[in-house]
Amino acid sequence: MPSLDQLSDSVADGVLLGIIYAVAAMGLTLIFGVMRVVNLAHGALITAGMFATFVFSVDLGLPVYVAAALAAIGGFVLGVVIYWVAVHRLLGKPELTTLLATFAISIMLVGIGTAIFSTTPRNIEVAIGPLDAGPVRLQGTKIVAAAISLGLIAALYYFMRRNTPGKKIQAVADNRSAAELVGIPSARMLAQAFGIGTMLAAAAGALIATLFPFTVLRGSVYELKSFVIVVLGGLGNVTGALVGGLILGLIEGIVPLFWAATWVPVVEFGVFVLVLLVRPQGILARAH
Repeated sequence: MPSLDQLSDSVADGVLLGIIYAVAAMGLTLIFGVMRVVNLAHGALITAGMFATFVFSVDLGLPVYVAAALAAIGGFVLGVVIYWVAVHRLLGKPELTTLLATFAISIMLVGIGTAIFSTTPRNIEVAIGPLDAGPVRLQGTKIVAAAISLGLIAALYYFMRRNTPGKKIQAVADNRSAAELVGIPSARMLAQAFGIGTMLAAAAGALIATLFPFTVLRGSVYELKSFVIVVLGGLGNVTGALVGGLILGLIEGIVPLFWAATWVPVVEFGVFVLVLLVRPQGILARAH
């Protein structure tokens, strides 16, 4: 049996990791909640954030978190481009068309990444030591990444609830035709929403890259985690994404104390299936 100190460390570590995962999942659930598009390029965009941070910080010598900010901005721009090129004309069509379009974008991004970077693992070293908080010892990099993630979550809430463009996005999501009748440019708002969703994916990838080694193919793992999180919390529910992220983070923190680490995905997807069976709309129903 693990000691109380080990359990405390693992719970705290899982909470920090869950907050970071929640940012990635919020990007996915925001796009689905606004335009009912399941973005299968999500994992490739997370990977793009990882490698953009690597290039800016390691190759160009910028401070790591400055590089992460630039990667997030690049993610927004890339998301807007993807929306206009591959998504805009397919809205309102059968869902399979947007699935195939975003899947094609994913394949293209992975192919380009593989051609440029190969599948060699990369690592970004960040010189932040551990922090002791009473009996709990935490990695400094995870504390910083979780703090930035909380800032992004707070900024997203403020933007969507208090900011005029955010309210316009919500209006378009609720009733696109009515929004257009009162002069809201729906296509521009949807492009902005898609850009924000991909920015969150890229930002999460940038932060994860400061914690773990990564390859061009690594984004698919975090894409699956994001899908689990959004289903746990409720599709289209941003608050639910935070709850789902914390659940997933706690599973990853606690399960290795009792079983081999290979059991982590088994438990994660077991909880995923259980929620689908018991509460298919997610732990939190979508807020209107």
